[in-house]
Amino acid sequence: MTEPTRLFSFMNPLAIEIWIYVLAAYLFVSLTIYLLAKLSPMEWRSIHPCDVDHLTISNQFTISDSFWFTIGTLMQQGSDIYPRATSTRIISSIWGFFSLIIVASYTANLAAFLTVERMINPIENAEDLASQTEISYGTLDSGSTMTFFRDSMIETYKKMWRIMDNKKPMAFTSTYEDGIRRVNQGNYAFLMESTMLDYIVQRDCNLTQIGGLLDTKGYGIATPKGSPWRDKISLAILELQEKGDIQMLYDKWWKNTDETCKRISSNKQSKANALGLDSIGGVFVVLITGILVAFIVSFFEFMINFRRQAKLMRITHCNCKNHNQISYPPAKDSQTRTDLAYLPPPRSLWVEMLEELRFAFWCTNKRQRPELNSCCTQCQN
Repeated sequence: MTEPTRLFSFMNPLAIEIWIYVLAAYLFVSLTIYLLAKLSPMEWRSIHPCDVDHLTISNQFTISDSFWFTIGTLMQQGSDIYPRATSTRIISSIWGFFSLIIVASYTANLAAFLTVERMINPIENAEDLASQTEISYGTLDSGSTMTFFRDSMIETYKKMWRIMDNKKPMAFTSTYEDGIRRVNQGNYAFLMESTMLDYIVQRDCNLTQIGGLLDTKGYGIATPKGSPWRDKISLAILELQEKGDIQMLYDKWWKNTDETCKRISSNKQSKANALGLDSIGGVFVVLITGILVAFIVSFFEFMINFRRQAKLMRITHCNCKNHNQISYPPAKDSQTRTDLAYLPPPRSLWVEMLEELRFAFWCTNKRQRPELNSCCTQCQN
């Protein structure tokens, strides 16, 4: 039977835990890109570099832009935002690879689901077989099944007989083996007696029986007219039926033999499997590894920029102290003294990084911030 179509059947190609993990990965990567962009000095750009009194730098990754950039990559769409720093480019590349694998796996498995849905029992009964033309059908020539179709008064069976008679002799076979061989070759349905059909299907897993019985005929034992064995044989058969001996003999010789194949349930055969964590879990490992590498690279970027800025601040401070001497107005002896430029107290690398993270968490929607001057305004005049 065909499974009922559900409203959210498009989610079947991936297991529910995969959808949850993809959503969690999307949130985590978006936040990671935002934090790395705030830590990396290469993501900050000066807005008005000529205005030395009010140096303002800007960062393109706000929290909303980070989420938009990540979802755009997942949906295979472009974006006006592009990363500049090495760390943000690493995580963006890993996320792009992750998105490629997830989308490709989903698309391939979705095609498998749609194909299986179309192939689930396309022919259920004789009416379906008679109303189509792609699969030809026939029966044993001069057999009881052929006689049944030829003499039937049911419209469906009369239609099937006309089609078989028009395709004669291609629709008929001389032996059962010939009919089974044509079925295995494809696009052919062989109509035969139910007892023989059941025996063959139990031993060839490539064959299947579609629909129920078209006609019911019982087997009998023929005796001469007036034979005294007639009633005795009939009573013996009835007694065997009542005790279940005939069914036991049928199961013994038809089903419980070493020749019967181990047939898998049709429900399992007709259903494609959703991709789980065991199938595509490796791409999540690659994503986590890429995130760790991006964090390490971002730390070194921040450390190198911190040391460069600290060295530049010391040099600028010394220049201001040596070259900018002004006369302090309250001095009565008219002596000239040096007005030292203000130098913020030195902070360690970890404190500086903590301040950057605190700014990122407190000011999530701010693109701009002031840049600390390396020398005071009076020293620059």
